[in-house]
Amino acid sequence: MQVTVAWSPAPREVREWTLSLEEGATVLAALQASGLAAACPELDLAQAPVGVWGRAATLGQQLQPGDRVEVYRPLLVDPKLARRERFREQGTRAAGLFAKKKAGPKAGS
Repeated sequence: MQVTVAWSPAPREVREWTLSLEEGATVLAALQASGLAAACPELDLAQAPVGVWGRAATLGQQLQPGDRVEVYRPLLVDPKLARRERFREQGTRAAGLFAKKKAGPKAGS
């Protein structure tokens, strides 16, 4: 069966390996066969979060033909914290429900 292993070391940069594996191969077997550990020695595959087609997976999960195994890089910033910071910079008057509305009739009336 054929599977693809994908890893993105930086935004807008994706490295892919297409592999032929035996039926019943696991995510770990695909990662080892891809040579990703040798190509990127800074990546700890035992601790790196992985997924299959965008859904979280374990290293022992069996793969189906045509699956795409993805290795995720760690987040640099917590998304909730980043949103709070953006909101704080914009101020309460410029964002969301508190945004200033223009005076006058609505468009199209």
